[in-house]
Amino acid sequence: MIARPRISRPMRASSLSLMPIGLLLMTGGCMGHGQPGLESSHQPVVSQRDYALDLAVSGGRLAADEDRRLDGWARNLRLGYGDRVSVEDPAGEGPGAYRDVAEVIGRYGLILGPASSMPRTPVAPATIRVVVTRSRAFVRGCPDLRSDTSPDLEGKTSSGYGCAVNRNLAAMVANPTDLVRGVDGPTTSDPATGSRAINALRAAPPTGGGGTRLLDPNSKSSGGGGAGAASSGGTPQ
Repeated sequence: MIARPRISRPMRASSLSLMPIGLLLMTGGCMGHGQPGLESSHQPVVSQRDYALDLAVSGGRLAADEDRRLDGWARNLRLGYGDRVSVEDPAGEGPGAYRDVAEVIGRYGLILGPASSMPRTPVAPATIRVVVTRSRAFVRGCPDLRSDTSPDLEGKTSSGYGCAVNRNLAAMVANPTDLVRGVDGPTTSDPATGSRAINALRAAPPTGGGGTRLLDPNSKSSGGGGAGAASSGGTPQ
């Protein structure tokens, strides 16, 4: 009697059942890192930082040379539009010092705002505190190149979708807090104000006729006709 090899049918069935699992794993490896919708996951984030300077007060006004110190401090901070400046004076030491601070801050095109309610270290007697709140907008996780290394079989947007637009928006916005709170539009509009720039453009003479004048930045003469000034036509003034 000849012995025949036994065929393990359960093993064959189990090997066939593992094939769909392998295909699923291979398909999952081809899945991209994109986003299912059109809403970008890379949104601008706004952070705030406070800078404080304590100034001495004498007779309800800033003490001698304190305005210079404030001006130098503001210059080092590169104070400008988008910064919020406030004065903290819980003891009412210098009501006249507000005007002194406002005069210095006004040189940078800013006005004093209300003091923040955030608790800080107490203000020393005979001093006031000037606080500059600066906001910064940025986008985390950009550039995101994860989807560039794998194919996308579902038609999703790329993993870096929205990085370019939102990063440019965060870099160009003058006041980053507007991205959080928004800005209310004016209740009324003045057509004369809106058309002022257009009227100035139309009234300007053509550049080929000498309407545009290039001034040498090294020239000490502020008026036209200096040695460093020349019209766009090419003839020196």
